[in-house]
Amino acid sequence: MLLTTDTEVQPSAENHAPPLLHVHIKRSQGWAALNLHELWEYRELLYLLTWRDIRVRYKQTVLGGAWAVVQPLLMMVVFSVFFGRLMNTPSDGLPYPVFSFCALLPWQLFAFGLTQAGNSLVANQHVITKVYFPRLLVPLSAVIAGLLDFAVAFVVLLALMAFYAIVPSIAILTLPFFILLALASAVAAGLWLSALNVQYRDVRHIIPFLTQVWLFATPIAYSGNLVPKQWQLLYGLNPMVGVVDGFRWALLGTPPPAASIFVSATVVGVALIGGLLYFRRVEKTFADVV
Repeated sequence: MLLTTDTEVQPSAENHAPPLLHVHIKRSQGWAALNLHELWEYRELLYLLTWRDIRVRYKQTVLGGAWAVVQPLLMMVVFSVFFGRLMNTPSDGLPYPVFSFCALLPWQLFAFGLTQAGNSLVANQHVITKVYFPRLLVPLSAVIAGLLDFAVAFVVLLALMAFYAIVPSIAILTLPFFILLALASAVAAGLWLSALNVQYRDVRHIIPFLTQVWLFATPIAYSGNLVPKQWQLLYGLNPMVGVVDGFRWALLGTPPPAASIFVSATVVGVALIGGLLYFRRVEKTFADVV
């Protein structure tokens, strides 16, 4: 969508009439440019949408922000009982609770962003149909809102590490990279799903199933080292493999992620660029279809 403006002075008796502002809205043709500079111009709106998503999530809840800790803790307990004790799954020589909880943190960040971003456009249809703003802000704010839960749960992880006397090495300095990779993975998948969800409402039913399958395809309850070496590169096509392995390496001192991290990063980059292009391509139809 292209917006152009021009001014025109209308004659009047005193010749003091203010100039009239004309706004011409032209429908873009072909593949639209990304125009990512618009995100910076609307940065305050991004902040407001993110803060709104955080408030709505915990509004009229009994536990409130405690859910940020309760959810991964409960999953850690379930994994520890079934995988750690009953199945005796290897945990790279680490206590299984901290082994699984460390992987659940980036997974919860990714799964939350994927789910919220995938449904974000449909959930905000009352805004999209009334006023123009970069639609990219909607799925982006949904993903960024998950950082608050991640920060709260990360404090619990540090407490668990202290309890088991686990001291991170200098590799912890790489942790921001893996956090960004998890966010980028959620944004990449969320852009595709949110745009498709506007056109095909079946997508909202696919998202929960997709996250469940993705959970067990990611080395959270088990170690990625269990995957045979000849399949490691193929396994790395799942971007969360590199994220989870990177988290465990940076915080718990497990073996560093091998070539799979480069495969995961490449997949995220391609999916993100493709998602941005496709999102901008169909963005002009959102207000008519949603």
